[in-house]
Amino acid sequence: MVLLELGIEEQDESVEEEVSAGLKALARDVRAMELASLLTGDYDRNNAILSIHPGAGGTESQDWAEMLLRMYLRWAERRGYKTQIVDLLPGEEAGIKSVTVLVSGENAYGYLKTERGIHRLVRISPFDANARRHTSFASIDVIPEIGENVEVDINPQDLRIDTYRAGGHGGQYVNKTDSAVRITHIPTGIVVQCQNERSQYSNRLTAMKLLRAKLFELQREEQNKKLAAIRGEQREIAWGSQIRSYVFHPYSLVKDHRTGVEKGNVQAVMDGEIDEFIEAYLKGKRQEKESPEPGAAETGA
Repeated sequence: MVLLELGIEEQDESVEEEVSAGLKALARDVRAMELASLLTGDYDRNNAILSIHPGAGGTESQDWAEMLLRMYLRWAERRGYKTQIVDLLPGEEAGIKSVTVLVSGENAYGYLKTERGIHRLVRISPFDANARRHTSFASIDVIPEIGENVEVDINPQDLRIDTYRAGGHGGQYVNKTDSAVRITHIPTGIVVQCQNERSQYSNRLTAMKLLRAKLFELQREEQNKKLAAIRGEQREIAWGSQIRSYVFHPYSLVKDHRTGVEKGNVQAVMDGEIDEFIEAYLKGKRQEKESPEPGAAETGA
């Protein structure tokens, strides 16, 4: 405002562009603050552990999983988050069979938890010689990284630790040593693995970090199920439902089935512009919390 007033007083039109740019930057900052205010969960401020798994369909779905990986890496880059690919299993022909990424930054889990679920792709397959339309699916799972201050009971006798030779791109040294680590938690069957570090010790530390996070999330899910049973609620498991469709053909459209938000610029979405979907979902969840439950007035709840 001061700059604008000075420009008017001095009849200096050159300040107009600077003021306009400042307003746009301010608008972005305000929107980011508004979005952050929607995050009220206990672990929303934590780093996020994001996993992508292709559905049935071989190369088609594996390629789709890799496209989603690129989308989330671009999104994280836009937000200034640090990303670390902890484990990646490449497909035989193209794409990936699975990938786990640690996304580090304030509110990373709070934002990315909205992406948990099944993502559907419709396109003309680049792998089909007859150029037919294909539908592919991939599942996204997101859990918070937890700090050492959070207590998770892990009995060393319940763990089976295997080492193996790291695969994929990692340099000659990585591929020639048994530096990769796989840890199996026998009571639950949870398996975690890490192969991105050259040191077997570093991979083991990272794998244990993943295991603690997965066991903690399992405990939270069991608690939520017990609460739902007490309340008589029947809820669909969030990650097992189709949450968003990405249509490349016969038209271009990305639609979130939970909120109804649509974007016609598919390429922009695949380049990481997904904040509109995240914001709409978080706002919808807040409205659900603020709305009184049916029958609450009658029961005095």
